[in-house]
Amino acid sequence: MEVTVNQQHLIVPDNCNVQALLADVLQHPHQGLAIAINEAIVPKTQWENCMLSAGDKIIIIKATQGG
Repeated sequence: MEVTVNQQHLIVPDNCNVQALLADVLQHPHQGLAIAINEAIVPKTQWENCMLSAGDKIIIIKATQGG
């Protein structure tokens, strides 16, 4: 199925959750991230249970240090 991640279209498996998206598809470390799907924040505790749907718009925000 097709989803949009930070304005880039990606094809992901039909049974993909947020955790699998980060680990398997994007190969991105999980620390210091915030995830929003269709403008709703998904808490890290729900990443494993949050299944993606075709057409979802996902925003990944990485925390940075500084002032």
